[in-house]
Amino acid sequence: MPPTLVLIRHAQAIHNVDPNHSLQDPPLTDLGRRQSADLREHLRSSLPADRKVQLIVTSPMRRALQTCLVSLDWLIDEGVPVMPDARWQEPYRKPCDTGSPPGQLAAEFPDIDFSPLDPAYPDKTSPAGAAYRYDRGAVLGRAQSALADLYERDADVVVVVSHSGLLRTAVAGRWFANADYRIFDFAPREVEREDEPYRLVEWESTRGRGGMGRSEEAAVELGEGLPTHGDAAGS
Repeated sequence: MPPTLVLIRHAQAIHNVDPNHSLQDPPLTDLGRRQSADLREHLRSSLPADRKVQLIVTSPMRRALQTCLVSLDWLIDEGVPVMPDARWQEPYRKPCDTGSPPGQLAAEFPDIDFSPLDPAYPDKTSPAGAAYRYDRGAVLGRAQSALADLYERDADVVVVVSHSGLLRTAVAGRWFANADYRIFDFAPREVEREDEPYRLVEWESTRGRGGMGRSEEAAVELGEGLPTHGDAAGS
């Protein structure tokens, strides 16, 4: 049976309040750290007690890693592994939406194993980074690839820390405020249709404004707003 997914958007980072988006891979603000701590306390009391989190997947961008280490430290202390995955990074290609080299991340976050990370990361523009281009086909494609891997995971619950741009346009079709989360199960699939896309069904408990009550209620069609060619800078 496929795992239940807890999808989290990172807490507030510098680029969320500073209109200058030229800072590469910005960290959390002080408010973002407080939001992460609030999220931790909420998740500890609100996640289903009869369901065990067995894997944490995170975008390798600094704001996601910081959110992960604060809001999920109680799970990490229990031995739940943390796996950085480049497919969960921001879809856009502005400096603030571009990550840091793995060697730099390994020095900054020594308790996380970055060896499984795609060696192309954080490239989004060369042929090596083609899977991470900012265009509709690439963004939807890597989201489906990431969901396909999770669908096959032998886990009860997987927590993913990612970004609103990806979660909204390519994964869940829902809005995510900073440090908010939503819970999903995989929709049933027809075994004979290997090309059937992976789709998610949200739990009633987070439907609407999200688990923290901060997010917009409106649903979004997957792919909406994504360019058809990789010639846009994104936002």
